Amino acid sequence: MEAAQANKLFFASDYQEGAHPAILQRFVETNLVSSPGYGTDDFCMEARERIREACGTPEAGVFFLTGGTQANATVIDAMLRPWEGVVAADSGHISVHEAGAIEAGGHKVLTLPGKDGMINAAQLRSLLETFHSDGNKDHMVWPGMVYLSQPTEFGTLYSLEALTDIHEVCREYGIRLYVDGARLAYALASPVNDVSLADLGRLCDAFYIGGTKCGAFFGEAVVLPDPELIPHFFTIIKQHGALFAKGRLMGLQFGTLFDKDPESGELLYAQIGRTAIAAADRLREVLIQKGYTLCFGSPTNQVFVLMENKQLERLGRSVEYSFWETHGEDHTIIRLASSWATRMEDVERLAELL
Repeated sequence: MEAAQANKLFFASDYQEGAHPAILQRFVETNLVSSPGYGTDDFCMEARERIREACGTPEAGVFFLTGGTQANATVIDAMLRPWEGVVAADSGHISVHEAGAIEAGGHKVLTLPGKDGMINAAQLRSLLETFHSDGNKDHMVWPGMVYLSQPTEFGTLYSLEALTDIHEVCREYGIRLYVDGARLAYALASPVNDVSLADLGRLCDAFYIGGTKCGAFFGEAVVLPDPELIPHFFTIIKQHGALFAKGRLMGLQFGTLFDKDPESGELLYAQIGRTAIAAADRLREVLIQKGYTLCFGSPTNQVFVLMENKQLERLGRSVEYSFWETHGEDHTIIRLASSWATRMEDVERLAELL
């Protein structure tokens, strides 16, 4: 069993490895350092300052939560009032792959049909206009915030123009805008991306910077540009089971990811994103050369490809991939994901198998 696994290529997701070696080194260096718990330590304080600087939000509240579902469920529950729901694309992570965590917290996910995983300002405006003109609205769930992800579930990206347009509709109707950044490092590194951390800090009421899928062992950093937006957020995190007692482990990870290269001044978070994008771009190039059909037009680290089922059965003996959806009787769309740890030689081995 172990020998078979050792010979396999792993492209199923972007969190199959442990953590970036620089994080592992910091863990070893500080292993016997004693520190207070729950994120009140100096490592977390330093990480928060580095994130604030990178996001251009000097007064922001920065909170470290254990995982993506916990971050989404905690932020959404804290921002919404009891009678409100959250608007999301029908393919959004909170709608499909979080086991009803939002609904379990007492809030409905109000879905809009997405195009390649994205919704737009016109759709949002139409939904809000229709709702507020409905004479029965007091019997209905009120739209209280908008959930986006960058990148989306399909690996696609919101442009700065699209994000700004959605922000303006949210402001017009007095609802909140929240961005899930589980794979944010790969969005920032994509050559077609024009949304920066500072843009998120300026346009969003809340967003989170992904660690689990972006080089950390675990954890996400929630950023509240206006920390007064959610009073007692620390306590709410505790209520949701998303507070880590050994909080310094979060601070060490994000402090390392947001450390600047002494020569280039570039963040490690940016560097590891580019590694994944380079691998994914090479994989897309190979697939196109070999005549495969790519789906959704993803420019980030997730590559979606249409394959014949018989061929897919053979591929599965040597490659771990993610099932995405069936396509007719004889074909399946699969996802091949690169990460900060993907080696180009593994991409070339995959190319040979294809």
